[in-house]
Amino acid sequence: MNDLPDIVVVGSINVDVTALADRLPTPGETIGGGTLYRDPGGKGANQAVAASRLGAHVRMIGAVGNDADGVWMLDSLRSAGVDTTGVRVTSAPTGTALIAVDRDGENQIVVCQGANASVTLDGLQLAQDDTVLTQLEVNLDLVVQLVARAPGFIAVNAAPAQPLPPELVERVDLFIVNETEYALMPELQYAKLVAVTHGGDGAALITDGAETARVPAFRTAAVNTVGAGDAFCAALTIALRAGASQEEALQIGCAVGAAAVAHPGSQPPFERINSYA
Repeated sequence: MNDLPDIVVVGSINVDVTALADRLPTPGETIGGGTLYRDPGGKGANQAVAASRLGAHVRMIGAVGNDADGVWMLDSLRSAGVDTTGVRVTSAPTGTALIAVDRDGENQIVVCQGANASVTLDGLQLAQDDTVLTQLEVNLDLVVQLVARAPGFIAVNAAPAQPLPPELVERVDLFIVNETEYALMPELQYAKLVAVTHGGDGAALITDGAETARVPAFRTAAVNTVGAGDAFCAALTIALRAGASQEEALQIGCAVGAAAVAHPGSQPPFERINSYA
């Protein structure tokens, strides 16, 4: 592969409050025996940290609260090598995700947006060589503004699923979704390039509505699947931008995603991306 790209991640920064239990509760049910963890999270921060640990130079654009969690999230991003000069500190509380995880790594998540609603593009300068990676945990209007402004390659992890305006579908160079999200957003059939993850069945790339590459999943013991999709997004985007073929990029993305599944946190340690090629 070629040199790794400069990545600008625009997205959410959360504290993950995770309860590990033998199984997930059914509606209206209370279960006991859980173990509680608090970890850095948020789809934006997860992807930024993964991209940095994989070897890319990463700038984070986001927002945290003027609270202890905000200080913690900034310290965590910086310790992973992420440039946080574009992260605003606001009066709103730092975003929080409430997560329940069962013994097989399956999860249920409720996200409380908090300071993530205050993310802006004020002062953001983007170069032609910058690769922009964003998600839909920040406001869709902000993503539309970002896509209109960015001169270079744009990757959008379209999660959580929601209707996408035509100008977004037409401009974005790469969408990344899971199979459920792909089914909920039929407009993605008209996108240039869409990566679709299929859990234990691997992942595929769809170019102009037709499947052009598919790879199987890497088998691993699942501990927590929360950060796997974010790791996949970072790795796939970096690999494609570094010149890997579609199949090679999918293999790298799946390998990094599998490494994430085997770790209990949403921001696992990773080797440089060349180690997965």
